[in-house]
Amino acid sequence: MARSKKSSESNTDLQNRNVSNGLRLLPGSSEESDLLAAPSKPLKDTFSLVEPQIDAEGVHLWPFNKACPVDVVFMTTHDRQRVRMNRHGYFEIIYLCSGHGVCHIQDRLLPFQEGDLAVIGSTLYHRIECQSESPLTIAALFFEPEFICCDGANDSAGYLTPFLLQDAEFPHIVPAKSGIPRQVLDLMLKMQSESPATTPRARLAVKTYLKMVLMLLVNQYAAYAGTVETFQRQERALDRLRPLFRYIGDNLGSSVQVRQAARMCGMSESYFMNFFKQVTGLSFVAYLNNFRVEQAQLLLAQTDESMVSISQQVGFCDQSYFGTVFRKTAGMTPAAYRRRVRSQACANQGCANRIRPVFDGEILAPSRSTSARAQH
Repeated sequence: MARSKKSSESNTDLQNRNVSNGLRLLPGSSEESDLLAAPSKPLKDTFSLVEPQIDAEGVHLWPFNKACPVDVVFMTTHDRQRVRMNRHGYFEIIYLCSGHGVCHIQDRLLPFQEGDLAVIGSTLYHRIECQSESPLTIAALFFEPEFICCDGANDSAGYLTPFLLQDAEFPHIVPAKSGIPRQVLDLMLKMQSESPATTPRARLAVKTYLKMVLMLLVNQYAAYAGTVETFQRQERALDRLRPLFRYIGDNLGSSVQVRQAARMCGMSESYFMNFFKQVTGLSFVAYLNNFRVEQAQLLLAQTDESMVSISQQVGFCDQSYFGTVFRKTAGMTPAAYRRRVRSQACANQGCANRIRPVFDGEILAPSRSTSARAQH
């Protein structure tokens, strides 16, 4: 009897903890081990949260707290707006709360099922693609590797081993059936409960929970035979492409031919095309078109500029060709995309920002939504 009462109290404590973290428990089981935690509050979609912070090199920059560069973020991902293939200096762990899709890493498409975990390092271009009717809900853990190594301990780098061994055969997906993903999610929620980590005690707690996550992954990948030289080789390959990425970012409205791109990198055309796809997972033309289309998506969503103006700003001299490439990449015409984004924004915000109130005889312009950086 006492044991039953204790079990009941334990489940109640679990529910209270998740509610305090802004989470709800999905129905379908009364046992703690089978409960899935999912956010109960409206979430930012991955495109609006991540895409504006991806540069021409495809590098995503996250606004970490310098004192504690660790963040746990809940997001939704759908098929209507795909985040560009990107990489980042930080390390990333993704738990799939609901839905199913694929983890697109370089030129690999890895099945990603509910309850799975994805482990992603800093040199590989990637994105999560939704393949279910409803959007994916994901919990993402971002952290700077220096946060683990900064304490000067000789064994600190050992925690990061799985992220440094990621070659072309690395098993990025940890399946739900292994039990590891749920343990990682629980620790992610503990880290989130300490945010923002403004005190020494909170930062110590976050670092401790993060090391526990990393230790689970070290054990999971203990038998994998990758080498640190793989990571270093990938870094050197990216260095060779950086002059080209810098040029693309600085000259968005200019055309860039394969011959010109190869010359910037000091390669022949044929070698450049093979090298670029090996490093980024996309052909150079596909990469450039994706970058331009996604810049156009931001302009379509955030401005009232004409299609002609937008197509020229993102490097398409011909509006018809711009429409063709946009439709192939985004799955709809630029005009249809603008209508959909604005109707969604209107529905989400109750059309509040379309109303321009009069104050002291002046018409006040609608306020723009804050950036992902400011919201964070």
